[in-house]
Amino acid sequence: MIHPLTTLPTTDPAQLLRYRDGQYAAELIAAALLHFDFFSWLDENQGATTAEIASHFSFAARPLDVLLTLCRANELLTTDAAGGNQLTLLGREYFVKNSPWFLGPYYAPIKDTPIVTGFLQVLRSGKPANWQAKAGTADWHASMLDESFAQSFTALMNARGTLFGQKLAQTLTPHLGPRHHLLDIGGGSGIYSSAIVATHPNLTATVLEQAPVDAITRREIANHGLENRIKVHTADMFHGPWPVADIILLSNVLHDWDFPEVRLLLEKSAHTLGSGGLLVIHDAFISDDKSGPLPVAEYSALIMNITQGKCYSHAEYAEILREFGFEIGPYRNTIAARGFMTAIKH
Repeated sequence: MIHPLTTLPTTDPAQLLRYRDGQYAAELIAAALLHFDFFSWLDENQGATTAEIASHFSFAARPLDVLLTLCRANELLTTDAAGGNQLTLLGREYFVKNSPWFLGPYYAPIKDTPIVTGFLQVLRSGKPANWQAKAGTADWHASMLDESFAQSFTALMNARGTLFGQKLAQTLTPHLGPRHHLLDIGGGSGIYSSAIVATHPNLTATVLEQAPVDAITRREIANHGLENRIKVHTADMFHGPWPVADIILLSNVLHDWDFPEVRLLLEKSAHTLGSGGLLVIHDAFISDDKSGPLPVAEYSALIMNITQGKCYSHAEYAEILREFGFEIGPYRNTIAARGFMTAIKH
């Protein structure tokens, strides 16, 4: 009998997930290409710094970082050691307006789609667009306070979380040591802590979630028969102390937030863990030089549009974690362009 939390499939769904993860990437390129003539301007201003680009186009820092990363991943531009951005031959031949091979007309049919329109707002304001570009809806953060939306979004996350959780649980094995209690911050349905606890019988867990998601979390944990080993702590993760634990898991949480919130969550992790405590960040990671990998750069475009965050690099997390007294471990792949890094509290 297949155990739903501990048995991995025999095939790799990376490409199937990428269709969904990367669905906003073309619209972000279209926004830059058609609404800002971004590539023609860069061709005329080779070596422009990121700050100069932001000033000229009035782009906010977070979405501009995502746009530049996506362009590097597609080999449309490069960034030198001094921070100057140069258009590549690929970008110059196909995305500069006066080129005989200009592909702007090919992208024109999606110029005014709801997603592109949302990107115009995000690029200028730094604020997330409406969920899935639907008129009359709130952004993802506000939508999660609605019980019906929270239920449907949790089901969406479970569709991939079962597989991701299983792979994370198995790959984490050599890092757990003698630790015994995991705190899953913003854990949604608890699918990741459920998979880890099911794989490691010596562990118990607490999932910290706010209402109304907490009720969904309790039901899902009970469905797995793990209610005696996993508890749910109802709280806003940004306010008040966290429950005591010797492992903290931040799985697909930090990418929903901008740097100030990321920094706060990492600081709270440091305050919660004692010496020797283990922090696990599980997510899709951008490379340290922000040149890819392409599937993550594409996914970051989606995340940037619907949340206050983006995909971060190991180096970005490590810089903050060192300030709070962590010894930084390397990045490790799991499956489908996801992976994790660990950090141990001194």
